[in-house]
Amino acid sequence: MSDTPNAEEFYKKLKVQLEETNSWPSEYLYKFIVLSEEVKIKQIEDLFDNTGAVINTTESKNGKYTSVSINVVMEDPDAVIEMYIEVTTNIEGVISL
Repeated sequence: MSDTPNAEEFYKKLKVQLEETNSWPSEYLYKFIVLSEEVKIKQIEDLFDNTGAVINTTESKNGKYTSVSINVVMEDPDAVIEMYIEVTTNIEGVISL
């Protein structure tokens, strides 16, 4: 997601959902899909370095894509959204789920 109007609307809705369904700080599960390129996977891992995150990767059947799941304690909905923006703006071709 980039800074398009659709992205802004998505993040506004996400913030409301997070505020309504969680008490903060709370564990949050990020899921990203990237091409199975070690550099892209490492870039995602580096963004969550020193956060206490548990990171798991799973390669697709054909090996073209890798799913990166990150379980981490976040302070509040704004911190969750900031990390989404950080990942999607700094890593080309990443898909956030």
